[in-house]
Amino acid sequence: MGDAAIIEVKREAGLVAGRASFWRGNRWFRWVAGGVLLALVAVGAIVAVLLHRIEPMLRASIVAELERRFHARVELDSFQVSLASGLWAEGKGLRIWPPADHPKDQDLSSGTPADRPGDESAAAAYHSDKPLIQIDEFRFHAPIHFEPGKPIHIPVVELKGLNVDLPPRTHFSHGSRGAGALNPGHPLPGFRVDSIICDGAHLTMETSKPGKQPLEFPIAQLRLTSISESGAMEFAATLTNPRPVGTINSTGNFGPWVVADPGESAVAGDYRFENADLGGFKGIAGILHSTGHYEGTLRDVTVDGQTETPDFRLEPFDKPLLLTTKFHAKVDATNGDTWLNPVDAMLGRSHFTATGQVVRLPAAGGGSQAPAPYEFGGRDIALKIDVDRGRIEDFLHLMSHTGTPMLTGALTVNANLHIPPGQEAVYKRLSVKGSFSLDEAEFSSTKVQGRIRQLSLRGLGRPGELKSADPKQVSSSMRGDFQMAGGVVTLPALSYTVPGALIQLKGAYGVEGGTLKFTGTAKMQATVSEMVGGWKGLLLSPLDHYLKKDGAGTEIPIHINGTREDPEFGIDFSRLRGNKSTQPDTKPQDEQTGEQPAANGPQ
Repeated sequence: MGDAAIIEVKREAGLVAGRASFWRGNRWFRWVAGGVLLALVAVGAIVAVLLHRIEPMLRASIVAELERRFHARVELDSFQVSLASGLWAEGKGLRIWPPADHPKDQDLSSGTPADRPGDESAAAAYHSDKPLIQIDEFRFHAPIHFEPGKPIHIPVVELKGLNVDLPPRTHFSHGSRGAGALNPGHPLPGFRVDSIICDGAHLTMETSKPGKQPLEFPIAQLRLTSISESGAMEFAATLTNPRPVGTINSTGNFGPWVVADPGESAVAGDYRFENADLGGFKGIAGILHSTGHYEGTLRDVTVDGQTETPDFRLEPFDKPLLLTTKFHAKVDATNGDTWLNPVDAMLGRSHFTATGQVVRLPAAGGGSQAPAPYEFGGRDIALKIDVDRGRIEDFLHLMSHTGTPMLTGALTVNANLHIPPGQEAVYKRLSVKGSFSLDEAEFSSTKVQGRIRQLSLRGLGRPGELKSADPKQVSSSMRGDFQMAGGVVTLPALSYTVPGALIQLKGAYGVEGGTLKFTGTAKMQATVSEMVGGWKGLLLSPLDHYLKKDGAGTEIPIHINGTREDPEFGIDFSRLRGNKSTQPDTKPQDEQTGEQPAANGPQ
């Protein structure tokens, strides 16, 4: 063995002897270390025991507190507690059922009724097809210490998978005796919660009306603050509206919770509806923005708001126009039926008001069997329209492929409008029946306006001014009743007046193709000879006696055919000879089928 090896062996032997000497001289340290280890084991055992006792106690407290507040059966599938950095609790499968009759002295504090022997009948009494409130997961953090007799303070409760299914009013018509005090077998701590936050909630408002489908509200984010058992809570919510698709942000107050019928719980708040795409509705398009205030109960809400759609348009024309509205509405939140009273609107430069209703109708043959997107029938719109300060060009602009309306002028309308659900374009489903007046009317076509100027000058007996007159210097007016259906506007009695002439027409106008088909009479102030003038007028003077009628200098049967871009005016000579049987049909043919479209208004 070398010197180096001998030195290494001696060094290791010295270290061992040193350690043994340290433990012999410091036995107290071994006792302290052992005591600490035993203390840690004891603490761990105590924590385990505490957790074992706290978990069922807190679970029972949560169930009892919820049953007391909701007066209903409560179920909780699992509950776990951790004491890392305070008390952390997590539960899964929480269900709160609608309130139902149960004995006032029933013990509900130690779990769900079905969990305890002899409570099967109570569980049956609580039976409902769906829970009132269902939560997939919840968690909260609270301080470990709490004072007996005082509630445990929980700053925030986090929820995942919150689903609220509110039964119809008839479900609660029997009342609930569940409002009686619960009878816990042992004292349990209560809770004081500052706020509740939830991602991904869903509210379903059930209805008892035959043929109606429940109304559903998917809520992306929800935050409740100022939690109070007997007062109102503050809320902030973000919703994704299904139709029209858009985001709704709302803040307000909710509560207090009405145990006997939660649907009667008060709600009030303000909303902002952004970027709502109207393209989800067949036949219309545009991006809508809306703000407003609402108040009422969960089932019945009154809304006051305003909307703005900068690019409102009808398909297939796609000619946008600014549409703004202010409205007062009552909404049945169980099915979305809405009563408007009134809507104050501006379309371009035209002002009009509307009153009426928008209701959901079931599909023929049964709700879910109907093809998408009208699986449940769709919206049925019935409105009374009053256009008091309108411009005809605004309304014609929406139904023009070129964007240039055929006519301008001041318009007033009183009409009833009906749009049933369906898959055709709006203008084909739209039916309107009413009366209108149009003043200061001018045609955009120079050719047509020139014909109107000629008609006026000849009717006044001033044919000598035909070459020098400016067509824009003459305006006309119209009065009449109308009805629209199937994309065809029918005018059974139209009076068209220009200086020197009164034209009375009946006929129809095709909205999509712009076809015209009218017949009527032209009553001139001047006689035939005065209308023609010169030597030709002298030659026609014998006809003056035959063409005078009902105080008019001249009455001539006429017709107007063609299209709005290229109208054709002419004298109906067959009727001039008294042969009324050859009077042409006044309904324009459908451009695609060649058939006569229906022109009946709403019943």
